Amino acid sequence: MALGDLERSVMDLLWDLPGAHTANDVRDALPGNLAVTTVLTVLARLEKKGMVRRDGGRRPHRYAATSTREEHTVGLLNDVLGSVPDRQAVLTRFIGGIEAEEAAAVRRLLDS
Repeated sequence: MALGDLERSVMDLLWDLPGAHTANDVRDALPGNLAVTTVLTVLARLEKKGMVRRDGGRRPHRYAATSTREEHTVGLLNDVLGSVPDRQAVLTRFIGGIEAEEAAAVRRLLDS
């Protein structure tokens, strides 16, 4: 699931900081001068998308990522690969465009 710029910034923050955080925590950690209502709107959208969970048991609510950055990225890759008729062509171009060290890592993973 693709994210907008502000959604990406919020998710990057939640992925980088362990635990759950209030909307004020998130706002304070983001660059710029965002209103807390803006952050709450973004968090609500991310919750609807299943990317964050809200601990509603206490106030203020705390939000945490439901998956890791890596799990999200794998989901994006699977979505893209699932939408093309020739997966092998896409994978071939992808592998052909990565650095030699990354290609070696892929080979090691496939051999294990």
